[in-house]
Amino acid sequence: MSKFVINYCGDLSTEITHIDSNSIILTDAPKDNNGLGRTFSPTDLVSSSLASCMMTIAGIAAKTNKIKIDEMNAEVEKKMSETYPRMISDVYINLKIHGVYEDKSKIILKRVIEKCPVHQSLNSKVSVHLNIDFK
Repeated sequence: MSKFVINYCGDLSTEITHIDSNSIILTDAPKDNNGLGRTFSPTDLVSSSLASCMMTIAGIAAKTNKIKIDEMNAEVEKKMSETYPRMISDVYINLKIHGVYEDKSKIILKRVIEKCPVHQSLNSKVSVHLNIDFK
């Protein structure tokens, strides 16, 4: 189990501390929701965590199945709903995986990526638009 401590810093900002590592993440409300947008918003963290989880799970599957990945990166775009309650409505992920050429390896990675824990934890109202580009 992971534990975190979150402190409100004022001005719609928080500081999150990961207890095991003492790593710190700062959040800020986005400009379109009364904030200053100085860093990641909580919903930015959810959206970027989705792609990060997909890449982590792909890395685990690659290691387990001896699939060589030369490079992997993702571009993420988050869209918020225009109606109340405010929520993430869409997450667009363009995931690029370089160095995977065999069809079997592509199938293995695609399956695990689509079933990553963050994706499985999201509300069904959040539409995830995933493009995987194998090179």
